Amino acid sequence: MLHSMTGFAREAADSTIGTLTCELRAVNHRYLDVQFRLPEELRPKEVELRQQLAEVLKRGKIECNLHFRRAPASDSDLRINDALVRQIGAGATEVAALVADARPLGQIDILRWPGVVEEPEIDADPLYEEACKVVAAALDSLNKMRASEGERIADMLKSRCKDVVTIAAAVRKRLPEVLEAVRAKQQERIEKLDVAADPARLEVELALISQKLDVDEELDRLESHVSEIREILGRREPVGRRLDFLMQELNREANTLGSKSADKETTKAAVDLKVLIEQMREQIQNVE
Repeated sequence: MLHSMTGFAREAADSTIGTLTCELRAVNHRYLDVQFRLPEELRPKEVELRQQLAEVLKRGKIECNLHFRRAPASDSDLRINDALVRQIGAGATEVAALVADARPLGQIDILRWPGVVEEPEIDADPLYEEACKVVAAALDSLNKMRASEGERIADMLKSRCKDVVTIAAAVRKRLPEVLEAVRAKQQERIEKLDVAADPARLEVELALISQKLDVDEELDRLESHVSEIREILGRREPVGRRLDFLMQELNREANTLGSKSADKETTKAAVDLKVLIEQMREQIQNVE
């Protein structure tokens, strides 16, 4: 089963300590490259979270954004930083002495000052447990999207493989006709020269020409590579690199077929093959 390397997932979970939201964005990449944006409380757990993603995702550039909004604290949990309040008050008094029209600070202004109202520290372990759950849910959603896109790519590859086999079969069917036409053309040239040709030597030369134009091996390898692609599409593991290698092999055989072409129909077949292979290659760049 193919998996695409692109996808997006967003999952959120509420708990007694607050709300955790996980966003995963994935695009194609040669290797697995995971980038995190974590709340301060979860930074010590980045290695563990990275391992959690690596157990599921094998290739792709992944952006993992975890947002944490802590639950409102009760009145008993809040504490006023008395020392900071006194510092703010002393600073306000000093400013008032220097600036005649300075507006005095109100209680609300002081309470809004960063660090004046202190909330209790959050235990990282329970928060990490909740983060693991929401990351797992986001991974599941991401994988479903990647699998759906991978299924579409697999259907396209199967269709193109069928077309490749059809073209190869048509070239193979015409091969005797093409070789016979080449032999007839060579014979016609000799007759125009109005010279006596050694029949044995002529047969040798025609055999050599036929051997140079014979594309049976190329057609065999094309069909063999297509069979391997079909087999790979059924594997339950990352196969993108293997498929990319097979596209190079298919393209090599199509190029050889074109270089050996002795008529316009075979040349057209080689071009059609290269178009199909390029279409497959473009899609395979996005396969995990």
